[in-house]
Amino acid sequence: MKSDDSLNGVLLVDKAPDMTSHDVVAVARRCLNTKKIGHCGTLDPMATGMLILVIGTGTKLQDLLMSEDKEYTGSLKLGVTTSTQDAEGEVVAEKPVPALTDDDIKAAFDAFKGDFYQMPPMVSAIKINGVPLYKLARKGQEVERKARFVRVYDYEIQKTALPDVDFRVVCSKGFYVRTYANDIGEKLGCGAHLTSLRRTRSGHFTFVPGRYTTFDALKQGRRDEVLASMLTLYDVSKLRGA
Repeated sequence: MKSDDSLNGVLLVDKAPDMTSHDVVAVARRCLNTKKIGHCGTLDPMATGMLILVIGTGTKLQDLLMSEDKEYTGSLKLGVTTSTQDAEGEVVAEKPVPALTDDDIKAAFDAFKGDFYQMPPMVSAIKINGVPLYKLARKGQEVERKARFVRVYDYEIQKTALPDVDFRVVCSKGFYVRTYANDIGEKLGCGAHLTSLRRTRSGHFTFVPGRYTTFDALKQGRRDEVLASMLTLYDVSKLRGA
C-alpha cells in the first residue's frame, strides 16, 4: 500500500505505560499509512501522557515544539535508590527514611527550583560519540557526562504519605524528572527513585477532549478517529499565538 504523503499536522497521543516513544511512532506510521512522522521529546517506557507526533510538513516544527516547557505529575519513593533512578531499575541502595516534616520535604524541593545544572542519568537517550548512553549503561559502562542547564519554573507537593511523595513540576526541555526525584532523595539523606510519571502538558498543548488520541486507537487502526483528533498547522500556530 502506497504511503499517504498528503497528511500534515500535529497529533497528540496519550501514551500508555510499558512502551517506548519509538513504538508509538511505529504504530502511528502503520495506522496512518505515512512514513514522515517524528516525535517531540522522548517519554520513558514507564511514563504515560502527552507525546507530540509531528506529521508531514509538521516535522519542520519538531525543534520548536521540543524546546517548550513541560508539566508532569509524578511520585517518588524515599529510602530506595535504583540503577535507573526509577522503578524500572535494580535497587542499588536502601536506607531508612527519617521522620521528615513537611518543611523538610519542601526545603528539598526548593533546592531544585529556578535555574541549576542537572547531571543526565546514564540510562538516557543522550548520545556520546554517536552512541546513546543507555546502550553503554546496558554494558555496565559508566561514562563522563556533562551537567545540563535546566530550569524548574514551578512545583507543587500534592501528597505526602512517607515514604511516598506525589508532586507536580513545570520544567524546561531536557529535564529528567527521575534525576529530580533521585536528587531530592539525596538532599533528604535517604535516597529516592521515581515510581510514576505522567506528562500533562507540553508547551501550549494540553489534553482537550477530541483533540488527542490514544495508543489503543492507533494500534487498532481507527484511522478516521485518529485523523479527526489531528491538529492542522493552522490550529497549532493559533494555539501558540503566532
